[in-house]
Amino acid sequence: MLMSKPWLGALSFALLACALRAEIIDRIAITIGDHVITARQIAHEIRIAAFLNRETPDISAASKHAAADRLIKQELVRREMGSTHYPLPEKSEAGPLEKQVIDLYGGEAPYTAALASSHLTRGDILDQLWWQLTTLRFIDFRFKPAVHIPEADIAAYYEQEVDKWKAQGQKNIPSLEQSHDSIEEILADQRVDQALDSWLDEARKHANVKYRDEAFQ
Repeated sequence: MLMSKPWLGALSFALLACALRAEIIDRIAITIGDHVITARQIAHEIRIAAFLNRETPDISAASKHAAADRLIKQELVRREMGSTHYPLPEKSEAGPLEKQVIDLYGGEAPYTAALASSHLTRGDILDQLWWQLTTLRFIDFRFKPAVHIPEADIAAYYEQEVDKWKAQGQKNIPSLEQSHDSIEEILADQRVDQALDSWLDEARKHANVKYRDEAFQ
């Protein structure tokens, strides 16, 4: 009969509570205010990054810190999205990105096998790709409108490129007019990255980020 011994339920509950407390203590790696990042989340981030880059997961302390830093930045961006009521894209929009990853692995069968050996699911990868897509769009939405590239900067960048092309022996060097739009886009992306980094540094100062060193050993 189920639970025939009254003490068994109490003991099981006590053991479960102890196990959960130990797991919680073990798993908490970072707090950002009242938000928690766990050691398991950091390990998951490492596995996904390695999978997308077709690398062996690196579980060193340095790798854990790098993954933790990415997760902190993701949380700060997620909060900013919420405060600005940014409209999120549909999950289906990550489909073409997944197709690129599948092709990188050589098709559905090797892709599925690689997922299994990495202890990941197709949903894990789709979620990550969707988040990357969402973040890139949000960064453009949040920072690009304020970016203006002076014509003098475009001309200076072009002259630097011309010097490189000549040094490399390149022929048929494009004109400034032909290169204008692509250079403007490159410089705009650089300025957006700089604005993002400055914003993240400032947001982090006010986010009350705390590390638990034992989670990175």
